[in-house]
Amino acid sequence: MKPSFTLGVLVSGTGTNLQAILDAIAEGTLEARVGVVVSNVATAKALDRAKAAKVPAIVVDHRAFDDRASFDAAIVEVLRSHGADCVVLAGFMRLVTSTLLDAYPNRIVNVHPALLPSFPGTHAQRQALLYGVGLSGCTVHFVDAGVDTGPIIAQGPVPVLDDDDEASLSARILAKEHELLPKVLQWIADGRVTIEQPAGGRPRARVRR
Repeated sequence: MKPSFTLGVLVSGTGTNLQAILDAIAEGTLEARVGVVVSNVATAKALDRAKAAKVPAIVVDHRAFDDRASFDAAIVEVLRSHGADCVVLAGFMRLVTSTLLDAYPNRIVNVHPALLPSFPGTHAQRQALLYGVGLSGCTVHFVDAGVDTGPIIAQGPVPVLDDDDEASLSARILAKEHELLPKVLQWIADGRVTIEQPAGGRPRARVRR
């Protein structure tokens, strides 16, 4: 029996996190299926990874739309037509709007190359080196209307070495992303992740152990 939990993966680049998801599914450590891969970049290598895994690979070019909301509406249409239960931003280099957020409330997951709330946004690894931190890593979190501000589900720390440059630190963090993201997606598939809203506080993700 095929897993019923269906992922829609949004990508813009090489798709190594997509590959980590596909590998985890093939190895049986992630009980899910990738229903569709959507990219805003027609030449993204991630599309080749999807095709190699016999997953529908669809291009939705953001430049063809007048505004972000129209672009996101087109993506929502593709995701729904392929039965996506959960959306994964795996190197998707576009900010999402309420159009996508409202279609998949608390069902959009992003992986960020820093230990949030430190170093949100772009060039997180460079920021970590500039600040001289001894520990960095990655964060898997739900997506909200802010930039890397959604509820944190899990984090994976890695050391920052004295001789690190941006490339070496990025590679170490990326390896941790490949390990952590499929694990978190399995928790979500199992229904183990919930969102709590403390009185007067920020929404928080909780994982049932």
